[in-house]
Amino acid sequence: MLYRKIGKTIEEHLKSDSDKIMIVQGARQVGKSFIIREVGKTLFPNYVEINFAEDSEGEQLFRNVRTVNDLYFQISMLAGDRLGTKEDTLIFLDEIQEYPQMLTLLKFLRQDGRYTFIASGSLLGIALRRTVSVPVGSIHIVDMFPLDFEEFLIANGFNSTAIDVLRDKFNNKECLDEATHEKVMDLFRKYLLVGGMPDAVDSYVKNKNIVEIRGIQRDIRNMYVEDAAKYESDSSRKLQIRRIYEMIPSVMENRKKRIKAKDIEDKNGARMDGYVEEFEYLVASGIAIAVRAISTPVFPLAETESKNLLKLYMNDVGLLTGVLYHNNINAVMDNDTGVNLGAVYETVVAQELRAHCNDLFYYDNKQKGEVDYLVNDYESLSAVPIEVKSGRDYYIHSAMDRFISNKDYHVKYGIVLSNEREIKTKGDITYMPVYYSMFIADQSVK
Repeated sequence: MLYRKIGKTIEEHLKSDSDKIMIVQGARQVGKSFIIREVGKTLFPNYVEINFAEDSEGEQLFRNVRTVNDLYFQISMLAGDRLGTKEDTLIFLDEIQEYPQMLTLLKFLRQDGRYTFIASGSLLGIALRRTVSVPVGSIHIVDMFPLDFEEFLIANGFNSTAIDVLRDKFNNKECLDEATHEKVMDLFRKYLLVGGMPDAVDSYVKNKNIVEIRGIQRDIRNMYVEDAAKYESDSSRKLQIRRIYEMIPSVMENRKKRIKAKDIEDKNGARMDGYVEEFEYLVASGIAIAVRAISTPVFPLAETESKNLLKLYMNDVGLLTGVLYHNNINAVMDNDTGVNLGAVYETVVAQELRAHCNDLFYYDNKQKGEVDYLVNDYESLSAVPIEVKSGRDYYIHSAMDRFISNKDYHVKYGIVLSNEREIKTKGDITYMPVYYSMFIADQSVK
């Protein structure tokens, strides 16, 4: 069984005195149902699971349910012998977005208090927009992502002690010895190929077969595209969502790494604000990571973000390398200097940061250049600029230099991530190995 850190979060909530209903949201195939099932069956002698996606494609028993009593009646028909009390019965409402009225019903289930409930949603951001009455005070939403690099290390034999040592090294700005560094870098490169989708990681751990892994990743990408057709009634919008999603890998190879409106439908004069809903779908469904532009980095960063200027990354680096390199692993594993891995490194860092930070931003200034990422540092109440380097020129970062030197920004320090083993601090910039991105979070990274 793959270790998932969110399991502890779910367990603590279910054991707490909170009567709010937890909803675990995230993209399809990130492992939501599996981890809820594992925790739920461990904590509750009576465990009931209702999959609304399966119901909507089958008997549709819950399609017209609008009241608490109607819901209980339908559940009792399926699992009446497993319905006890709130203390011993957990009811898992899986894929709750299939029936948006169920989101409204959660408020009344909380008030009724007859059983303990938990829910999951793959396209929750979309469903919430379509829900007339969102039960804000009755639900607790947590995000789930593909396995991050820390979880990938644990899947490959690292125990909690080893992870704690790595975290202490990061916090103390200490580099690993050569042998350990090479081992972690080897696994990091494999993570670039495998990514964090549970089925792909499980396949790698068991079989080490790149062709099998790529087949799993291809099926996931196809599923993501099909989902757009399922939840959007406008046929032209479906095509635009698909087009934007399929453009992400090629756009990542460009210097600016931004999708241009005119390229979406090959139409001159097109504007980004004409595709707001398409971009929102990709981000809200969890299949793409949005990194929004900031021109004036005032803490907190969200106050000055540009709504229409953003970069999109795939939600999993393995899905990206599957598109770029197919079954060829040499470009990544051999660190081939003839292949530009910049897009891959930026994607994996975006994936790591998104798993640990609320929102992601980048610095965009026509005169002063771009900085790959900005995150909030709540300890110093300032922005932390992060640059990602896949090659040997990791010490060249003119945009970051200008960014940090601007006294109006009140920046305390910056971080450059690269393949280099040694951790060095020169002026206000700390250079560290790219795998340490697994410990960078919204809180202070110092």
